[in-house]
Amino acid sequence: MTETIVMTYTDFVLPTSIVSKVDLSRMVTEAEQIDNTLTEAAVRIRSGAAQMTKPVLSEVFAEFLSLNKLTLDNAQERAQLIKQLRSLKEKIPILHMTFAVEADHESLQPLIAWLRESIHPQAVIAVGLQPALIAGVYLRTPNHVHDLSMRAALAGGHGVLIKELETLRGRS
Repeated sequence: MTETIVMTYTDFVLPTSIVSKVDLSRMVTEAEQIDNTLTEAAVRIRSGAAQMTKPVLSEVFAEFLSLNKLTLDNAQERAQLIKQLRSLKEKIPILHMTFAVEADHESLQPLIAWLRESIHPQAVIAVGLQPALIAGVYLRTPNHVHDLSMRAALAGGHGVLIKELETLRGRS
């Protein structure tokens, strides 16, 4: 009798293609649909019906399974996986980032890779849009707000800017 090691949601490694909580929700939904399909196929086989083809996995879900060395062969393991994915979805750390322009998914992947390496291995981003921001980003965590915008960078040097402008006016 072989004992399987049960992974909890804190052990999961997320691919960089999972950028937001919405991406994670899609993966949970896919896992549920695949479980339903495989359960249905098992019932059909037991009743003598023709075998169904294996379900096609999305690239994101296939990468997740590969990174975590998981398989979908056992119904109990699938049920445990779905349970842990749901827990992860509820407890995942979210960083709210507000940009001046719409950020595409591909541009956010290097950022999420850095965040997972530096901040938390399962961090995701909730992206906001604020056209008045001009440049930079507002970063909000559950207990901090960081203004990493151009306005904040220039605000600290306001006196220096005034001095430089006065110097330039004196030269004219």
